[in-house]
Amino acid sequence: MTNEDASQPSGVLSVEQVELLIKLAAIFMPVARKQRDVHYQRQLSGAVADSARFAHYTTAEAALNIIRTKRLWMRNALCMSDYREVQHGFEIFHRFFSNQSKAEAFKAALDKSFPRAAADAIALFDQRWSTTRLHTYIASISEHADTEDLHGRLSMWRAFGGNTARVALVFNVPWNSGGAAALNLLFSPVAYLTEQQALDTLDAVLTNIGAAQNFLGSGSLSRQLVVQFVFNMLLAGVTCLKHEGFGEEREWRAVYSPHNAPSELMKLSTKVIGGVPQVIYEIPLDERVAPALAGLEFSRIFDRLIIGPSPYPLPMCDAFMTALVEAGVPQEVAQQKVIPSRIPIRV
Repeated sequence: MTNEDASQPSGVLSVEQVELLIKLAAIFMPVARKQRDVHYQRQLSGAVADSARFAHYTTAEAALNIIRTKRLWMRNALCMSDYREVQHGFEIFHRFFSNQSKAEAFKAALDKSFPRAAADAIALFDQRWSTTRLHTYIASISEHADTEDLHGRLSMWRAFGGNTARVALVFNVPWNSGGAAALNLLFSPVAYLTEQQALDTLDAVLTNIGAAQNFLGSGSLSRQLVVQFVFNMLLAGVTCLKHEGFGEEREWRAVYSPHNAPSELMKLSTKVIGGVPQVIYEIPLDERVAPALAGLEFSRIFDRLIIGPSPYPLPMCDAFMTALVEAGVPQEVAQQKVIPSRIPIRV
């Protein structure tokens, strides 16, 4: 599941395609590329781990629903807890491209290999901004470290679920399953940057384009792919850029824009969450939906379930083990990998 393959055909990408997209990511999304390489432990040899672990912190009720339905909900960005979602990133990007010299330099650098590619991507993004702002859907997960296997992360227990029973579902998310492409999901780490750091990153992208002229002009890339990549850079910028104060969340996001890149595999429904009626989309973690989703099958990517601090850990363990087995997780795995958090705090 990569943040570069959202526009590619479904199915596992070839080694050549993956390497091509990695090179593009290094040019246009350098911060995301670095974060991704670190978490997926990319080696100097070019090898990359097959998967990396992420945790989804949520209420026990929501976790049980995920297991039973093999569906992960995506909420409208405007309903996320950070009330500056999307708008924060947009304002920073807008300031950069409102600077005429910066905007012209960006376009001119890419024009050397693909005339008007940058201009077309920016125009397309501006044209779709209204629907992007109002109709972008996000599912959030957090990098999971080995040291968190027994306890989870205290700050996340405190941040999610309020006074309700809480759970962390830990998944092994594959590097390249083909599922993200079939679902038209952009999967990216969140960047926690100050405004100046974000502007400096855009300056770095401009420098990268100039330094990569031989690669960009090599004939191995289509103009359509480059336009799509610049568009994705802008989309990731506004949806995956957060205030630096949120950095401890170590968040990654699956982003879905049904008006920009719809997928027939994504199901829309209306739910009431916290008393607020809202439209959601559901990510199917179910290989029965489509062959391309085999790499995202819930029973295959499930790693463990950590029950947050609770006065009822044993009944919850029993309930979740039963649900996991019914979802196709082997019984011995369910018995070993449902773990009450050992953080000694009152609830």
